[in-house]
Amino acid sequence: MRRSCVKLGLVLLLLVALPYRAPAPLIYRPGEGWTYEMPGAKGALRKQRAKDQLELAQQLFDQKKYKIALKAAKLVLRWPFSDYAPKAQYLIGRCYEMRKQDEYAFNAYQTLLDKYPKAADVKDVQHRQFVIAVRFLHGQWFKLWGYIPFFPSMDKTADMFAKIVSYGPYGDLGSASQMNIGAAREKEKDYPLAVKAYELAADRYSEQPVVAAEALYKAALAYYKQARKADYDQSVAGQSISAFTDFMALYPNDPRVAEARRIIVQLKSVEAQGNFKVAQYYEKQKQWVGALVYYNEVTTKTPSSPLASEARQRIAVLTKLSQRSAPPASAH
Repeated sequence: MRRSCVKLGLVLLLLVALPYRAPAPLIYRPGEGWTYEMPGAKGALRKQRAKDQLELAQQLFDQKKYKIALKAAKLVLRWPFSDYAPKAQYLIGRCYEMRKQDEYAFNAYQTLLDKYPKAADVKDVQHRQFVIAVRFLHGQWFKLWGYIPFFPSMDKTADMFAKIVSYGPYGDLGSASQMNIGAAREKEKDYPLAVKAYELAADRYSEQPVVAAEALYKAALAYYKQARKADYDQSVAGQSISAFTDFMALYPNDPRVAEARRIIVQLKSVEAQGNFKVAQYYEKQKQWVGALVYYNEVTTKTPSSPLASEARQRIAVLTKLSQRSAPPASAH
């Protein structure tokens, strides 16, 4: 018992003897907000006021010391509610840009818009985001951990443009970004999503004839590309024909009308080929009625084509077969 008391006494003595650091004081400065400061804290990079910290970061940036400027700018965010935090967040994006870490730069600018929308120069920030996203659209690779070029990604690129649109759908870059979402989806050969993006652009910017015409034409082209890949889903070809028809009706003087007509002829041929294949499938299954329906579609859609001639021959044969297989009429 006595030994335990002695040990406890020694522990208490050590605790009292050890230097004790008082809690950091909570300090408020106008324009900087509340912050904790450690007494006696020193360091060339760490300043005691947000204003001084930002000035240091800007000086380092101007000296093209982007790596250390980035660290200094991030330290300003110790005062997240100060008047200097938005400028620091912008500087962080600029540092990442100059270090060719475009994805990080884009995200830093997005943070600026999300956290400090009233303090940000929205036009400038979104322009910088747009330029970055365009670089990725043109094939620039995303970097692993911000350093190692790893892969191009049209999905991530489309998401970047979508963020620009979401923040300012009717801003200077809204329509161009919406169109670039469609372009990114086309590059990854996701034609349904490309169509969706273009159709949204045609609808949202219907009062901008140049944008709306381009969007509707590209939507029809995306349908066309999808139709060329599909064997049995002929609804896509029909949707493309419908989109090109709408385009020609709405913009009859557009120089692309002649091309639209030529593509419609091709699409009708594609549609006929698909219908012919479906008819052959039903014929192999000895489902004469279904086969007749699709052979008739071929003769209706492309009456002067070689396929239509062959379809007529099959119709004549299948009509006889279906008559033979039909149950005899009951006598009364």
